[in-house]
Amino acid sequence: MPEINIKEYQKRCQELLEDQEVRFAGLLDEFGKLLAGGYKHGITPRLTEEQHDTVCKELAARVEKRKKYDVELGRVKYSASRREHVVIMSFPIYEKVIMIVAEPNVNIDRLAFRIIEKLGSQWGEFFGK
Repeated sequence: MPEINIKEYQKRCQELLEDQEVRFAGLLDEFGKLLAGGYKHGITPRLTEEQHDTVCKELAARVEKRKKYDVELGRVKYSASRREHVVIMSFPIYEKVIMIVAEPNVNIDRLAFRIIEKLGSQWGEFFGK
């Protein structure tokens, strides 16, 4: 399994934060610890730091659980949860996950494709390349 370059993903998270609909972009490890990224400058988080850490841990655990059916159903490309105040998305990358928090009225599929394009080569098969 390829090793993830944290500095490269710090740069990619910053690029993802340039999207006007993205509030948070972070690379999490399999336990939900933030390795790179964070909130967009000037954004007031809706959660306390402790709540945010808990959400990250829960998201990482869900991503891990979804791998159970990869053989039968194929790997998860992304997952999204639309809430009243935000959309939370996850993009598994090897043993890590990119977590995105976006504005509530975002078009999830359009945003997902923009994110996947920015994440790079490991997503080529998503587009049939």
